[in-house]
Amino acid sequence: MSAGGTGAGAATATAVRRLPDGRVEVVRPGYRLTVAADGRNAALAGPQLGAHPMVLELAGALDRTDVRDETLALEVAEPEWAGEDPVVVVRRRSTAWRRAATRIVCAPEGPELTWEVEGEGRLDEVALAVTRAALGGRVGGLLPSGHAWGTLFTPNPGAPARLLRAPGESAALGVTGGSGAGRGHWFFTPSPLCLAFTEDRLPDDAAPETPVERPWLGVGLGAPVRELTFPQMRYVPADGGWHLVLAYEGHTEVAGVFRTPTLQLSPGHRDPYAALAAHRAWLEARGFAPARRPAGEREQGREREAPAWWFEPMFCGWGAQGHRAAETGRPAPELSTRAEYDRHLAALAEQGLDPGTVVIDDKWQRQYARWEPDEERWPDLKGWIAQRHAAGQRVLLWWRAWANEGAPDAFCVRTPEGRPVVLDPSHPGAAALLRENIHRMLSPEGLDADGLKIDFTADTPTGHGLTAHGPGWGMALLYDQLALIHGAAKEARKDALVVTHTPHPAFAEVTDMIRLNDMLRLDDPEPDARIVPQMRYRAAVVRAACPDLPVDTDDWCAPDLAQWREYTAIKDELGVPALYLSTHVDRTGEPLTDADYAALRAQWARWRARTRRAERARQPVRETARPGEGARP
Repeated sequence: MSAGGTGAGAATATAVRRLPDGRVEVVRPGYRLTVAADGRNAALAGPQLGAHPMVLELAGALDRTDVRDETLALEVAEPEWAGEDPVVVVRRRSTAWRRAATRIVCAPEGPELTWEVEGEGRLDEVALAVTRAALGGRVGGLLPSGHAWGTLFTPNPGAPARLLRAPGESAALGVTGGSGAGRGHWFFTPSPLCLAFTEDRLPDDAAPETPVERPWLGVGLGAPVRELTFPQMRYVPADGGWHLVLAYEGHTEVAGVFRTPTLQLSPGHRDPYAALAAHRAWLEARGFAPARRPAGEREQGREREAPAWWFEPMFCGWGAQGHRAAETGRPAPELSTRAEYDRHLAALAEQGLDPGTVVIDDKWQRQYARWEPDEERWPDLKGWIAQRHAAGQRVLLWWRAWANEGAPDAFCVRTPEGRPVVLDPSHPGAAALLRENIHRMLSPEGLDADGLKIDFTADTPTGHGLTAHGPGWGMALLYDQLALIHGAAKEARKDALVVTHTPHPAFAEVTDMIRLNDMLRLDDPEPDARIVPQMRYRAAVVRAACPDLPVDTDDWCAPDLAQWREYTAIKDELGVPALYLSTHVDRTGEPLTDADYAALRAQWARWRARTRRAERARQPVRETARPGEGARP
C-alpha cells in the first residue's frame, strides 16, 4: 500500500500519510508515530503515552570491535505494509557497514524497531534508540532519545531498600553481576528484558502497583533466545534522555546481514506488572518464548503440570549453616555435612516440622565442577538420601553454575593466556562431563537425588578477551548451559526439579521453579532493608513473566527475627514456603521461639491443604489461590 492511504488496517482507523513538510505519519488507535523528514528521529504520542511525546532517535549505532559506527546520512523510504501493519524504513549511510537501516513496524500494541546492517566484522557495543551522528553543524556526537518520564521500573532487583528508580538512574538486565559498585544486579539473571516508565514521579520505596494518573509504557527487547548473544542490556540515562546498549563484547561475528533483537514500545499499561505480562505475551506470539498451554495438556509425552511433591515446604540448610558458622568460627561451606543436616532436621522434627524437600547447600561436593560428594563431610550420601526418601522427603543438591574447579582446562572458557575461567557448555567434552555428573547425581543407580538448586547464574562469563569453544555468548550461553542441565536432569529422573533464579520468559523451558533469591545484599555499606515489599515485588515479577512456574520463596538473609517473622507470615501468598533456619536467625543469632515454630506448623498445614485441593481438582496450584494472591502484591 502506498503512502497516503489506508490498507487492511482501515477498519481500525490505521492510516499512513506523508505530510506536506516531508514527515511520515502513522496513526493507530493507541498512538501516533511521526517520522521526521530527515529520518533522524520520530515523535511517539497518544493518550496512552502521557502528556508529552517521546522523541525516538532512529539511526542506532552498531559498533564493530575495529570501527565505531557513525551515521553520515539518512533517508526515509516510502512507507509499506506488512499485513495490517504499516512499516517505515529509514536507510542510513554508516562509517562501519556497507548498508544500514532501521525498520519500524507499527503493530497494534506499539511500534517495533529493528536495526539491520550489512558487512563484515565483530560486534562490540550495539546502541539502540540513539544516533551517533557525523552530520555536520550542530548535529553531531551521541544523540539520545528524549522523554518526560518521572519513574523507572526494572524487573531486575537492585538495592533491596528500593522498588522504583528515577529515570535519570541506570539499570542493567542480563546474566552478569556480583559484589562491588554498579554490579549488585545479580538477583534475577536473567530477568525479562523489559523496562517500564510513567510520567508520574513516585517515591523509590513506593509499591510499583501504586495508582498513577498516567499509564505505564513498556520498553522490551525480544529475539530467539540463542540470538541473545550479549551478557547485558543497559539502560543508559541522559539529561532528559535515554538509550539502550547491548554489550556483545566481540563474540558475535557479522558476515553479511545482521539484525538486532526487536525493541518494542508498548503503551497504556495500568502498572509495570501488566507491562511485563504484555511483554511475555508478545514474546510468545513471535515464538521468542514458549507459549502457555492449557493445564493437563501433554507436551512431548509428559504432563505440563508439576508433580505434587514440587510444592512441598522446603528446608534449605544455608541459613542454619550460617548460624553454626557464627557459633563455631568455621566457614559456612565447611558446615554442609551429614552430621550438621541431621542436627538441623532433628531440631525441626522436635517442633513438629517435616519439610517435604531438603536442599543440601554449599559445599557438599568435593570440587565444584566434578559434583562428587566430599566423603569426609557426606559419608554415604546415597544412603542418607535413601533415608530421606524412606521418611517421605525429597532431596535437592545445590549446584554452583559456571564453576571450573576440578574441570579440565580444555573444557573451559579461557583467558588469552589460556587460564580457565568457567566450564564451557559449548565444548563437547564439557557437555559430556555435565551429563555424566547429572546422571550420577540424580539417577537411581547414582546418588538418587531428586533435583538441583542452581545458583550463581550471574557468574556467566563476560569480557572481550575470553574465548569459548562455540559461537554462543552471554544470555545464549547461559541458556545453553541450563538447557543441557535441565535436559540431562529429566533424562536421569522424569520428575527431577530444577530450581533457578532466571525469570526471563524464554528460560521457562529450562527451569521448573523460580527462586526469589537472597533478601539482602550483604556487601552493601548498610545492607538492612525492609524485606516484605522487596519479596512481594520479586514474586510479582515472576508471576507476570513466568506464570506457569512455581515460586521458591527463599529465606535468606533476614535482617533480624522481627522481619523474618513478617516475611514468613506471607510466604504462602507468594509461593512454596522455604525455611533456611532450624534454631536461630543466622544474621543476629536470635533464637526461634515456640510461637515461631507454631506459626510455621500452621502455615505448612494451610499450604499442604491448598496443594491437596489443587491436586484433587487437577488444577495448577496458582489457580487455587484467592483472587490476586501470589500474582500481584
